[in-house]
Amino acid sequence: MNFPDDLKYSKEHEWVRVEGTTGYVGISDFAQKELGDIVYVEVESVGESFAKDAVFGTVEAVKTVSDLFMPVGGKVLEKNTALNDNPEAVNTDPYGKGWMIKIEFSNVAELEGLMDADAYKAHVGA
Repeated sequence: MNFPDDLKYSKEHEWVRVEGTTGYVGISDFAQKELGDIVYVEVESVGESFAKDAVFGTVEAVKTVSDLFMPVGGKVLEKNTALNDNPEAVNTDPYGKGWMIKIEFSNVAELEGLMDADAYKAHVGA
């Protein structure tokens, strides 16, 4: 499994790549493996603000649907529209082409509550 060191991770298996006061959010390699083949990603929340841990969308795999949780509070600036035609990018490239939303942080201090790669590995037992 892949656990990039430059990302922050939530206990709900979302990751954040921080770029100043904005960041990209997706689900971890561990999460996509647990879900199986991703067939649909639903994010209809562009322009909306969410608190930390609020549901911002869903990801649908062949056998299940799972909520997507905000790892930190913020406003959804953009969604990855490429996933409309290629949801399997979440499986093949979860930290690259499989990103789900770009957000503007409402409180960058919340990033400190997320796990680094080593803590996340321990969290999932890897």
